[in-house]
Amino acid sequence: MKMAAKAKLISKPDEKNHSQKNNLSYLAKAIISKAGVGIYVVQHGKFVYVSQLYQKLTGYSEAELIGTYSLGNIYPDDREMVREEAIKCLKEERFEPYEYRFINKKDEVMWVLETITPIVYKEERATLGSFMDITGRKKVEEKLRHEEQRFRALAEQSSDIIVLVNREGIITYENPAVERYLGLKAEERIGVSIFERIHPDDLKLSIDTFNTLSRDINAPDPHFEIRLRNRNGSWHTFELVGSKMIHENVVEYVILNLRDITERKQAESQREAALEALRQSEEKYRSILETIQEGYFEVDFAGNFTFFNDSLYRNLGYSKEELMGMNNRQYTDKEYSKKLFQAFNKVYNTGEPTEGFDWQIIRKDGTKRSIEASVSLQKDSSGKPTGFRGIARDVTERKQAEEKLLLTLESLRKAFGTIIKVMVSAVEMRDPYTSGHQIRSADLARAIATEMGLPQDKINGIRLAGSIHDIGKLSIPAEILSKPSKLTNIEFSLIKEHSRVGYEMLKDVESPWPLAQIVYQHHERIDGSGYPKNLKGDEIIIEASIMAVADVVEAMASHRPYRPALGIKAALEEIKKNKGILYDEAVADTCLRLFLEKNYQIP
Repeated sequence: MKMAAKAKLISKPDEKNHSQKNNLSYLAKAIISKAGVGIYVVQHGKFVYVSQLYQKLTGYSEAELIGTYSLGNIYPDDREMVREEAIKCLKEERFEPYEYRFINKKDEVMWVLETITPIVYKEERATLGSFMDITGRKKVEEKLRHEEQRFRALAEQSSDIIVLVNREGIITYENPAVERYLGLKAEERIGVSIFERIHPDDLKLSIDTFNTLSRDINAPDPHFEIRLRNRNGSWHTFELVGSKMIHENVVEYVILNLRDITERKQAESQREAALEALRQSEEKYRSILETIQEGYFEVDFAGNFTFFNDSLYRNLGYSKEELMGMNNRQYTDKEYSKKLFQAFNKVYNTGEPTEGFDWQIIRKDGTKRSIEASVSLQKDSSGKPTGFRGIARDVTERKQAEEKLLLTLESLRKAFGTIIKVMVSAVEMRDPYTSGHQIRSADLARAIATEMGLPQDKINGIRLAGSIHDIGKLSIPAEILSKPSKLTNIEFSLIKEHSRVGYEMLKDVESPWPLAQIVYQHHERIDGSGYPKNLKGDEIIIEASIMAVADVVEAMASHRPYRPALGIKAALEEIKKNKGILYDEAVADTCLRLFLEKNYQIP
């Protein structure tokens, strides 16, 4: 469609007498001045003219656009803003551009820059608009915002002062570390000259270096010492390292990293030994900062790497180029890929970071490494989640050490069990009439503890202690142990000593269980009538209370040289009659339940 030859601009009061020819000339100039952008004319809210470039940018043909409402393809959230901008421009006759989102024919959202001008078209008021696609620029701006967020995140945590300076030497950013060293808040420094607090003797070198660095993209990065005055007037010496941010072959910003070395410089003036110690400390500190072992990574929602540090790609054994964009399925097996998905999904759904979850990676050479990771959500400037970021620590050696430790502990357990068996055999060789009593008592004690729901580790301890609970009988003469008749008071007193003797034999044995105390207390009674210490109630540990019941039941049910077996019925009657008096009530009830309800039998 061609524009009518008689189209003219809206006339101001003092322009009413302008000729049609002049108006047509102005419109032609306006159209020509918009070369390189899409041109359209809207009248009564509808398109009456669209240029070929406008059609190309939007994807719509002239036939599809003419007669349609101009706001129809504007992104819904932006329509009101565009309407308000248009009203302002037309009312105030100002031609300021504004940005908004537009949906093209492919249903793609594109960013546009628009300027409108009031005109007269076919003797009626109309609006001339220019339309420029700036989607690429907006994407670049978003990427720059992301990079700035990353820079700020790293800079905010740095213990060094990090300063961003424009080409005029004005501070545009300074991290919180400035308050620690100079007593100045970072916001106080924005808009201040970088040279404001520099020592006079260091000023010329600083200005010359900055001028060279900010104007020459090939200038080497500087590295020298500089003194700065803090809030109270004293001087701090810093180690300065500078670098450049270059855009389109022009230095856009200068980045300065300042590390406080005041103490080191003071130490240099005191003694050589202090200087050496400080140098080593500084080198260690520098090494930690420059060779961080933890791998830092960022991934998108699909699990593809979008950013990582040197430690990460070294740990995985790939080059930077190989690792960029790689998906987690390529360096983990099926099981750990599923585990990673579950962990990341939990972080996404809850918004809470997860720490210390374990997974395994497969390096490029096929070897496997154990990793401990912490993951949190990564968000853009609007707070919208864009992916995940995290720290990955290689804990392979720690895992291997833990496995070796477990093997060692298992070996020690087996060795300890063998020693227990030897001790049991030693007791039974001296007292053949009670052969098997300790093992049978131990089995019953274990069954009671299991039925009571005690932790497995405590159950294991009771089983071992029961196997040697009469170890103290090694000190009793064999003729007393095997005497077929009733013991005298003196002989019984000697027998009663076996609990104390057993305790003395075991008290210095290192064990994860209270073996010595179980042996010491297994003849104590709830009412205090037991021996050797006449303990009562809660003074007796639960393991010993269990052992006491098991010992009585097995002894009464078995044959002894001085009497025949009394039988399990008599043994259970004894427990029932004296539960809560001599024996712990919960233990006694559990023992009775095992025999009467669950048909437990002594081996």
